[in-house]
Amino acid sequence: MKKILVLALLIPLFLAGCSKSSQEPEESKNGQAATPSSPPVASVPRWYTEEQVKRGYPLFQQHCAECHKPDASGDPNWKQVDAEGKLPPPPLNGTAHAWHHPLPLLRRIVREGGIPMGGSMPPFKDKLDSKQIDDILAWVQSHWSDQIYATWNKINQRKKP
Repeated sequence: MKKILVLALLIPLFLAGCSKSSQEPEESKNGQAATPSSPPVASVPRWYTEEQVKRGYPLFQQHCAECHKPDASGDPNWKQVDAEGKLPPPPLNGTAHAWHHPLPLLRRIVREGGIPMGGSMPPFKDKLDSKQIDDILAWVQSHWSDQIYATWNKINQRKKP
């Protein structure tokens, strides 16, 4: 009898938690994409390999962590311009806007820097080759949830030349 009662109480809770199955990130009240609260039903294959992620970690720590933080969490005030009129380093872990950009643009931002987009990130074209940039981006995207990655993948597919 106790088992039936426990099941009767748990099933509605389970169903309530599973009622939302959207693949797209939710919009927050301010119109910005919010971090998804539930993973997608099916995982999307990623463009990178586990080996790239492993190579990307030390490269990120060496070239990016000073500004974007070792865990890619970035500046908490990344949307607010600083005293110099520049945008601080955003999080790259899937909680900011990096996932809005297709892969060619992400590569270009690392290669040419973020200054043209209102930030202060220097260009890395003289420090990193294209393989190293991809390794860093692989490590960064490995922090993105399946839901964020699936949404990014749709954007990336639409923006291909």
